Amino acid sequence: MPVHVAAALLGAVQGLTEFLPVSSSAHLILARAFFGWDDRGFGLAFDVATHVGTLLAIVVYFREDTLGMLRALPRVAAGTDADARRARLIAIGTIPVVIVGGLLADVIEAHTRTPLVAAVTLAAGALLFLLVERVGEQWRQDDRGMSVGQALVFGLAQTTAPVPGVSRSGATIVAGMLMGFTRAGAARFGFLLGIPAIVAAAAKEAIDLRQVGLTPGDATLFLIGGATAFVVGYLAIRFFMRYLGSHSLAVFAWYRLALAGTVVAWAMTR
Repeated sequence: MPVHVAAALLGAVQGLTEFLPVSSSAHLILARAFFGWDDRGFGLAFDVATHVGTLLAIVVYFREDTLGMLRALPRVAAGTDADARRARLIAIGTIPVVIVGGLLADVIEAHTRTPLVAAVTLAAGALLFLLVERVGEQWRQDDRGMSVGQALVFGLAQTTAPVPGVSRSGATIVAGMLMGFTRAGAARFGFLLGIPAIVAAAAKEAIDLRQVGLTPGDATLFLIGGATAFVVGYLAIRFFMRYLGSHSLAVFAWYRLALAGTVVAWAMTR
């Protein structure tokens, strides 16, 4: 397969699975392992590109929220309006991500990025989806009445996202539903909460990239991967937010279980 086609496919995988609750990191690991793309040039530059693409997808889709929070930054400490309050809750929810990410990022990177780990966490997440649909269905709270403690719980849920197979959106939706939020309300706050985390991940990778440089070939893959991740990511958010208004997480749970079984079968035949 031509490397540019592979770049577009990986960008599409990132854009689609970053926002659907199926884990982008697991799908990227599995795609690279299944198709042998580890040595095809998809290094730091490509990771930066796909993170930038998915970040832009969130910002563009939730542009009213993001612009409102940016305008509210001067009064974030004491403001009582909705934008200032949301920005304050996002900042509070980011605290666990900063602490856990700073302490455990290298450990997670070194010990969990394998197909079998992804299979286990995909299956565990699927069971959580089915469970929360049974116990969280009765509550119908949106994010306007969110407390500081609930924002911290959202942040703690997001700290599990770097583990392949967990899913940032899946973890925050499960946490939100267990606290009584609607699926869509939990997803919305989770996506907004993901903005600082994705910015931090892209910034860290960009700093590392400065040490190794960017070749002309990397630049081409950067553009292809980033643009594809943005377009597919935007469409995925739009679909998912509409889907959550009247559908359960069950279809994603069964998909995760099927994928986990496929990964185990594939690993056993290698």
